[in-house]
Amino acid sequence: MKLTASADGPNVAGSAKAHDMLNDSGTVPSGLLPSAIEMSWERCLGYGLDNEQRSEFDPLGRVLLIEEMEKSRHLLTHAQPVMDVLFEQIVDTQNVVVLANNAGYILHSCGDPDFLTRAEKVALAPGVEWSEANRGTNAIGTAIAMKAPVVVDGSQHFLTANRFLTCSASPIYDPYGQLSGILDVSGDHLSSNRHTMALVRMSVQMIENRMFASTFTEMLTLRFHARPEFVGTLCEGMAAFAEDGTLLSANRNACFQFGQNLEQLRGANFSTLFGQPISRLLDHLLVRPQDAMTLTLSSGVRVQARADFRPVHLRRHSRLAIQNEPATSRASAGSEVSGQSVSAPARQGCPMEWLQTGDPQIDAVIGKVKKVIGRDIPILIQGETGTGKELLANAIHCASPRATKPFIAVNCAAIPEGLIESELFGYEDGAFTGARRKGSLGRILQADGGTLFLDEIGDMPLSLQARLLRVLQERVVVPLGGAKSYPVNIAVICATHRRIRESVSSGQFREDLYFRLNGLTVMLPPLRARTDIDALVGSLLRELGGANPPSLDPEVLELFRRHPWPGNVRQLSNLLRTAVIMAEGEPTIRRDHLPDDFIEDVGPQLVSMTPPEPVPAPLTVPVAVSPAPTSLASAEPAEAGTGRLQDLALQAIRDALTRNGGNISGAARELGVSRSTLYRKLQG
Repeated sequence: MKLTASADGPNVAGSAKAHDMLNDSGTVPSGLLPSAIEMSWERCLGYGLDNEQRSEFDPLGRVLLIEEMEKSRHLLTHAQPVMDVLFEQIVDTQNVVVLANNAGYILHSCGDPDFLTRAEKVALAPGVEWSEANRGTNAIGTAIAMKAPVVVDGSQHFLTANRFLTCSASPIYDPYGQLSGILDVSGDHLSSNRHTMALVRMSVQMIENRMFASTFTEMLTLRFHARPEFVGTLCEGMAAFAEDGTLLSANRNACFQFGQNLEQLRGANFSTLFGQPISRLLDHLLVRPQDAMTLTLSSGVRVQARADFRPVHLRRHSRLAIQNEPATSRASAGSEVSGQSVSAPARQGCPMEWLQTGDPQIDAVIGKVKKVIGRDIPILIQGETGTGKELLANAIHCASPRATKPFIAVNCAAIPEGLIESELFGYEDGAFTGARRKGSLGRILQADGGTLFLDEIGDMPLSLQARLLRVLQERVVVPLGGAKSYPVNIAVICATHRRIRESVSSGQFREDLYFRLNGLTVMLPPLRARTDIDALVGSLLRELGGANPPSLDPEVLELFRRHPWPGNVRQLSNLLRTAVIMAEGEPTIRRDHLPDDFIEDVGPQLVSMTPPEPVPAPLTVPVAVSPAPTSLASAEPAEAGTGRLQDLALQAIRDALTRNGGNISGAARELGVSRSTLYRKLQG
């Protein structure tokens, strides 16, 4: 049975009285504290702690802290984004969000600046151990001891020095049921909120699900729940199976639905859990992979389920697949860091000409970079997320004299701050206790002779920018924990979605490093500002469809022209990937093959759009087709002549351009059409 300690039992006055009685008798009084807190106090006495002792702490040194972070790399990678979201929900509430490992060492924290000063007094900071044996009753340490969520409020803390805190913590379990770490929210006890624990537990569930999904990427993963609306949410059960049906693991929600814990499920298989062979599920995936299916648990409960199954030998190895794979799956063998990719020799089939599909802005970018390739001029690529910055960087590498050497990509925003230094610069054998044997080269030295691509360079910690500048200037690397320097010969390409100049002005990015990286700056336009969406769609469909790509209904193409594409090319390619699967066996991709949320985003005025009569032939790749009517023309009565409609549309465009001072983008936004539609109508 899991215990959850809280202040819902005896009140705070009872806790204060318990402290007085403890001081008088040296024993823990009975009945004044919640049972879980009372048991924790008993353990604290067993550790030899004095509740009035000073709150002394000895944080881990930098090297030892990196050691602990290395051990918890998988946890850190998936917990940090969730912690950021959690902090956004409690910002300005005098709280700090803390991640600790399974030994109680704090690995990462973020919090309100006003409260951080007070938190430093009790060392709620990376490197400090908050085990129960070291810090008495506290949410982190007590959650580890209990292996259950716990709230420790004010004077329920064993050490008097910690009594100004209210802390809510919950254990995080890895996909195999082992304690991985603790997520905690600590704040001033005067501003405690009973909803905090709910947020913590929800965040833990999110972290565990992320860890589970990333661990079993190549396995058959089943997501299920008795209520269909819960499939795809935090509440869904997740179970991973080998191809022969053997259960590999299950998350907490799945265990709850199975009615057994993970240990009891050892040795189970798909047929014993769902009463049918796994071959039926595989057959379903071959025919209708996107459709949910109904399964029956051994308890008789019927659940709705969806399955993901992308074994390596079935994965497409096209340029498009490379572009859209997670960075972790693109990393070299033995590489474990999220946010990096390695290729040596360079990937085949990535010439720059493939990126040119008719947009003058892209053509201008390609023209500029071609002039500096192979001339040791650093390139800075700017653009929104999903515009293809890494794809361009890879194409530059493939077109350079370094094409047969490694292309090393590092996402500076995806690697935890405490790990990025060792990942970039490497470390020597024996640099710290948990270091890999023979040390680690680091990404910079791995790129020797080739290209180093630093994605999201704007998110690189300020403390490391000076060291990177030194490497770029002196062309030598000194690994962490070592004294010897190693020469390195690299081309450097950087990318960011941030406005680096503003970061320089605000002091968040070194000016000297900016000028060192800014040999040539190019800007990739967002998809909504490009004029080549027709050709781009055709190119992507050829990548997905092979020798027989599906055709595209004119109505769908017009929807694509009208969509704002906040996720840019990445969103478009993922959408087409889904549409091709939904249209499997059919020659044409229609509107009903597109996700509902995409249709909703385009706008209600196009949902009911119908093609003109007579219906034109479907778009085949590549074919230019006349667009379906837009809102510029379809607002006019149907009996109006074609010339009349065209005149009205042109006049509406001219009026919008006049109101927007000739700005095409502004006019397009006002009219609710794409830039490419405006250009096309103005030219035809």
